[in-house]
Amino acid sequence: MKNPDGAGPPDPGENGASPGGAVIRITGLRVVRGGAEVIPGVDLAVPAGQVVGLLGPSGSGKTTLMRAIVGVQVVAGGTVEVLGRPAGDAGLRHEVGYVTQAPSVYPDLTIAENLRYFAALLGTGADDVARVLDAVGLTANAGRSVANLSGGEKTRVSLAVALLGTPRLLVLDEPTVGLDPVLRRDLWDLFARFAATGATLLVSSHVMDEAVRCDRLLLMRDGRLLADETLPELLARTGAPDVEHAFLVLVEAGAR
Repeated sequence: MKNPDGAGPPDPGENGASPGGAVIRITGLRVVRGGAEVIPGVDLAVPAGQVVGLLGPSGSGKTTLMRAIVGVQVVAGGTVEVLGRPAGDAGLRHEVGYVTQAPSVYPDLTIAENLRYFAALLGTGADDVARVLDAVGLTANAGRSVANLSGGEKTRVSLAVALLGTPRLLVLDEPTVGLDPVLRRDLWDLFARFAATGATLLVSSHVMDEAVRCDRLLLMRDGRLLADETLPELLARTGAPDVEHAFLVLVEAGAR
């Protein structure tokens, strides 16, 4: 993909990040859907090697923002760069893993069959399938049909697919929704282990108490970012005891 001046995509910076160390860099992003402006202009930089939580109520624009980052959302204006390249660039195919809210696997196939199919599309081998099965703790269940799995297990299969090829960025849209507290804890522990290997994770949630699991927080409402900071910074700035109260403080301040 060419830039407007005819040059190729910008050279990735250190660890594949864009200049300045940002894995994701967004400037003036605008998204219009159904004639309504759902994201009126977002500027954002996501640093490398962190678990970044994208928090906000349903309908706040989290999924739209994530779709723009992975390059599947039509945008009305602005720029979105991922690892120094335009979002959706073919060169990012092995660098970005994306888990949607709904399980993105075939229910009539087994876990292993799903992974072998997606591995073939990506050009990775059987060793990669074994690696991701082990990473998400599904090796012993590899022969089970996806149709017979629980919601948490289906989420882990989708996550395993996203991990094929060892992506540098994982974009996870509400991966813990509907899960019991034990499964939620286990998934967040898994996310932390991935980040410890140098990967960057952008994880959306409407559950505010999941903020404590994140290195950095993005609070979103009505298509706008209310905050982009660490949890201690957010609590200090708002004087709130937790992220839910901090969110309310920011909403009320914006309404005045």
